[in-house]
Amino acid sequence: MKKLYKPFLVASLILVYLVIAAGSVVRMTGSGMGCPDWPKCFGYLIPPTERAQLDWKPNHRYQNGQVIIVSESLRVAAKDFISKNNYQESNWEPYTKHDYALFNPTHTWIEFINRLLGALAGLATLLLFVSALGRLKSDPIAPIGAFLVVLGMGFQGWLGKTVVDSNLLPFKITIHMAMALLIVLLLVYLLSRDQKIQTQLLQLKQFKAMALIALLLSLIQIGMGTQVRQYVDEQMHRLNLMQASTWLSDAPFLFYIHRSFSLIVFIIHAYWGYLFYKNNTIPLVFKGIIVLIGLEIFTGIWMYYFDFPFSSQPLHLVLAALLFGAQSFLLFVIKRKS
Repeated sequence: MKKLYKPFLVASLILVYLVIAAGSVVRMTGSGMGCPDWPKCFGYLIPPTERAQLDWKPNHRYQNGQVIIVSESLRVAAKDFISKNNYQESNWEPYTKHDYALFNPTHTWIEFINRLLGALAGLATLLLFVSALGRLKSDPIAPIGAFLVVLGMGFQGWLGKTVVDSNLLPFKITIHMAMALLIVLLLVYLLSRDQKIQTQLLQLKQFKAMALIALLLSLIQIGMGTQVRQYVDEQMHRLNLMQASTWLSDAPFLFYIHRSFSLIVFIIHAYWGYLFYKNNTIPLVFKGIIVLIGLEIFTGIWMYYFDFPFSSQPLHLVLAALLFGAQSFLLFVIKRKS
């Protein structure tokens, strides 16, 4: 099991990024309430595919927790029972966490896939922790870090429940995203301890300072981006999912700061790249960071000037998460070499 530590670590990181990507698609398509309960979906492990499955049926076996829609509201089976010829209110309890009672099969399955990926990511991190126990004597930091990741995934699952229960309050979605980035940070730290970048340049203090400044600037940019995203979410719900051209028609001043701040991030990294070039070596991970920054700026322009094409928001968010992971990785490697 000890030899599987690295594969499980890489698999965990990939799956967490897939969850972030799926979550961004859920948010863009307005599918967050596709499953109005948690952790099941309308009370089922495998969600329904058509509205008729959520209608009350006579002489039908219902299990505790299964959901039906009655008079545009959710009802939850209070116990296991077989329904009679007539609907009996005593067998059902109202769903009290929210009053959302719509069924859209596309939204339901998008949200279900998001949750399925989350469950797979949770399983991968659990296996990572088990494999890390084999390093307890030689590398005690590995099992401690892996255990923190497992705790983080558990807390993230609970946050997902609160997001659904709140009927997608924007600030709770932002906290959910911030927790995902914290999990990425922990996994990237564990990965950086197993990687070797052969360059003496990374021992220079100026590169350590540049790595820290670059990461802090990106965190500020991500923080502003989450606030802009909250505003866009509110516009999406207040106006219409199809009226994307109006979402930023009266944008807050923070949006313009966020847009211009990307140039500062780019300039700092361009200068850092110049220092690498001046010393005749550029680490591969830094080349990836430059590419990610360019793509991040491109998708930001794409969203604003082309009225939020379908894939633009998920790509923008995933690229930001990848950039955060790559910058954190390089900072951790530099700190180790220093």
